[in-house]
Amino acid sequence: MHEVNPGKGTDAPEFLIKAAARALLESDGRNWVPVIVKEITEDQYEVIGNSFIYAIALEAGLERVWCVIADKSEKTFELTKILTRESIPKINLSTATRDEIQSALQYLIEKPGSELKGVKLAIATNRIDESPRQYWKSLEPITKLKCGITKGKKLVALKEVFYLTPQPTPEVITDGSTLNSLTLAQLKDMAKKQGVAGYTKKKKQELVDLLSKN
Repeated sequence: MHEVNPGKGTDAPEFLIKAAARALLESDGRNWVPVIVKEITEDQYEVIGNSFIYAIALEAGLERVWCVIADKSEKTFELTKILTRESIPKINLSTATRDEIQSALQYLIEKPGSELKGVKLAIATNRIDESPRQYWKSLEPITKLKCGITKGKKLVALKEVFYLTPQPTPEVITDGSTLNSLTLAQLKDMAKKQGVAGYTKKKKQELVDLLSKN
């Protein structure tokens, strides 16, 4: 055990650790669920997964603990945290399927003390799925979909399960809903490239109307 450090440790309640340690000692004293570690120096390791198991073994006073040694890559570290439920996986909203969006929103809505309590799952799912999210550079356009998700805590909550990898905005877009999702700066840039006269003085809706007719 002295060759392994706990890393970030676990936030599990002390009661669960102590009770589980007693149960471990009352059996054969072996952690049949392994601790996942990575080597940090020669013969020295750090816990990257199943931190709860490590805390139990430490509380039980075990001299040896069963470990699985993973590679040192950041990708392996992140995946291990997800597989051991020590971090929450995120989905790419730019490319997510409707079912993925729905399951992510449902998870957030059903969480105890959820900031999204009261949001209608079906409405939010449909409006997000049908939006031009492949071009979004932030989640803020969701607040304009009239789906119950507003700026502030509700929008911040979405960052727990979503991330974006936006595609480059095409030089020509004529779909009104897509144009409405763009910022004024993006619309002006598009108007400039299309040679729209007087675009610098136009308001957003004026630019949307002009570009949708081109």
